[in-house]
Amino acid sequence: MSQWRISADTLAETRFTVSPLAETTACLFALAREAATHPGERAWLRDHLPAYRRRLAADPVTARLVPAATGDATRWIADFLTPAPSGEGERSFADEVAEVRAAPAESARADLTVSHGGPLPAELRERSDLPDRAADLLEWVWETAVLPDWPRRRRIIEADVLARTAQLGQGGWVAALAGMRPGMRWLGESTLQVNTHVYPPRDVTGARLLFVPVTPTQGWVSWRTSDSADATDTSDATDTADVADTSDQSARVLDQYAVIYPCSGALADVDRTVAPKALARLLGPGRAAVLMLLATPKSTTQLVALTGQALGSVGRHLRVLLDAGLAGRRRAGRSVLYFRTGAGEVLVKAQSEGAGARS
Repeated sequence: MSQWRISADTLAETRFTVSPLAETTACLFALAREAATHPGERAWLRDHLPAYRRRLAADPVTARLVPAATGDATRWIADFLTPAPSGEGERSFADEVAEVRAAPAESARADLTVSHGGPLPAELRERSDLPDRAADLLEWVWETAVLPDWPRRRRIIEADVLARTAQLGQGGWVAALAGMRPGMRWLGESTLQVNTHVYPPRDVTGARLLFVPVTPTQGWVSWRTSDSADATDTSDATDTADVADTSDQSARVLDQYAVIYPCSGALADVDRTVAPKALARLLGPGRAAVLMLLATPKSTTQLVALTGQALGSVGRHLRVLLDAGLAGRRRAGRSVLYFRTGAGEVLVKAQSEGAGARS
């Protein structure tokens, strides 16, 4: 098992953060594999995959760079492509992608040799512009396929952070890490199992530890040390990929460490909860959206993050739904969670089936 030993001080300072670059990189992985894992991602691929293919067809060098960097053959990701977030507040995409562009060409080629699993294709071997090309592609993905949808994606990410934070407060790290990433779990005694692969234990005492949610179903682990270049231990949603690391891991102390993980399914698939038009006409679009999201219990704060509505508006919608018997509430630790009642389920089902019949 791949395990990290984490001191109490490091764990106390651990926090969740948002990274536009991590979201964009995860989207690049989704485009590169051309495979969706839920309906929302399928629709997104349908909209953006043709342009992505044209972009690579017009740039043969980058077309060879992508499979080498994303580990088509080895399922290992080139380190320079996924720098660990700094943890110094939330950074802009431009600031983050500048780190990819600034990677030394020799280091980038070495990283690519590992992720490619052998000598690089002739088109990549002696090039000094590979970091620039990778950064250019990430900028294209950000501007074309992520930025137009960034407010919605950010709401989903923030809702996941709120949910994980609530779980942390109620059940500790065992609850907060549950289901975050295949193979990851808190073992107790200051030990975090990251995946099921066999690597030497890693001591992260004194590190800055970050958890970074993304909406695609791709995850990875990155770290950087004061005496070495970044490193990236990567795994996808099925936990089948890890980067080769031939260094003495037990002797290295991490300065920064980040787990990039997929948002929970209920949040990542939020587009599947769009209210039927008939239900929106009956209750009003804002109230109908809240009722749809209550298929799984959620707090007021989560509903605000997911809907983009003001706290006062969400509160008024919940009061009406409660008074009508369409929603209920219960306390979970220090949080109050709202959920659809049986009557609410019947209404949603009737309106959904009616919409299907009419279509």
